[in-house]
Amino acid sequence: MATDLKDITQPVDAAAIMRLLPTRPRLLALGEPTHGAEAVLQQRNELFRQLVEQEGYRTIVLESDCLMGLIVDEYVTSTAGSAGLELDDVLARGFSHQWDAYPGNRELVRWMRAFNEGRPAADQVRFAGFDGPLEIEAAASPRPVLTALHGYLSAQVDATLLPCTAEVLDSLLGADDQWTNLAAMLDPAQSVGQSAEARELRLLADDLVTLLDAQTPHLIAATSREDWDRARLYGRTATGLLRYHFWMADTSPGRMTWLLSVRDSMMAANLLTLAERGPALVNAHNSHLQRGRSTMSMWDHPLLEWWGAGSLVSAHLGEGYAFLATALGTIKHQGVDAPPSDTIEGLLYALGEDRCVVDAPRLVKALGDTRPDARVSPWFGYAPLEPAHLAGNDGIVFVKDVPPS
Repeated sequence: MATDLKDITQPVDAAAIMRLLPTRPRLLALGEPTHGAEAVLQQRNELFRQLVEQEGYRTIVLESDCLMGLIVDEYVTSTAGSAGLELDDVLARGFSHQWDAYPGNRELVRWMRAFNEGRPAADQVRFAGFDGPLEIEAAASPRPVLTALHGYLSAQVDATLLPCTAEVLDSLLGADDQWTNLAAMLDPAQSVGQSAEARELRLLADDLVTLLDAQTPHLIAATSREDWDRARLYGRTATGLLRYHFWMADTSPGRMTWLLSVRDSMMAANLLTLAERGPALVNAHNSHLQRGRSTMSMWDHPLLEWWGAGSLVSAHLGEGYAFLATALGTIKHQGVDAPPSDTIEGLLYALGEDRCVVDAPRLVKALGDTRPDARVSPWFGYAPLEPAHLAGNDGIVFVKDVPPS
């Protein structure tokens, strides 16, 4: 088996990745099995740099707040307009989930800005987040996106077409802290997501998004495609947040599955919109990008299953979507020692390569009827590859050892 595997591995570089794929995908996704591992982020940065320079990708998308990401995009694309912004401030305000603390993300932003220096706008590499403004404990208030969408439309269309005034919207939204109440995740009764006001807001948000779509030719001509596209982002986020808050207030057994599904549906909608702009590189946890169903155990819930963003996008784009999972050998400082030989990670670890990219379809063929065992991680922050999902990968990027960051 080791000899067979040697034949289907290559050094990790852009050329090797592209040889795995039948065509250049519009969305090329690189997953990771743990967040914040510097060796993994360094590998991502080098690979993305090559794909930008050699394959023409011009958007880099990370698992971070889609609204906060606008700050990073402004910084990397508009050196004149963002001259007063400091990198530390951009990172703090431009990343969610505390991703700004990772040196690899800092270096990625620094490189993107340097790459864009002196380039025409059409040739600059853009940045985007594709997650919603959500955390595990709570979701954001829909106020910023609803009011921004309403403000954009009210400045450009006849007031008689608007479904409500700004004052009505403000009254229905109420205090922001009722939306961001941390207690709501564990106690649905603490959520305002199914109040009469929230239900009315869902209808108004739907009407605002419909009006935005119906007025597309006028809005693009009167403003710009960039402004219109940002308004679409506000609309997607507003309807997604209101839907998420609705299910936070739910008491049925399907509540958590709905919340996980809504989050990944928001991710997928953002990715599909970014794919309209041109070829993009995506980085997030394997569970969000894989083609197979995602699973998670949370608190006292049984195993939860849902379709992640990658599975949804793949269903829409077909060969326009490609997914490479990242697999790891050891994370010894977290108690993750050498993998058992009968796991996928164990087979790759035995090759002795520090880093390599594996042709996943050929690996499946080489394994034949043999199904590797699932690796069990002693550390909650690392999710090994799921053998049942192997056939859904276009490739595997393997990193043998992850030292402390």
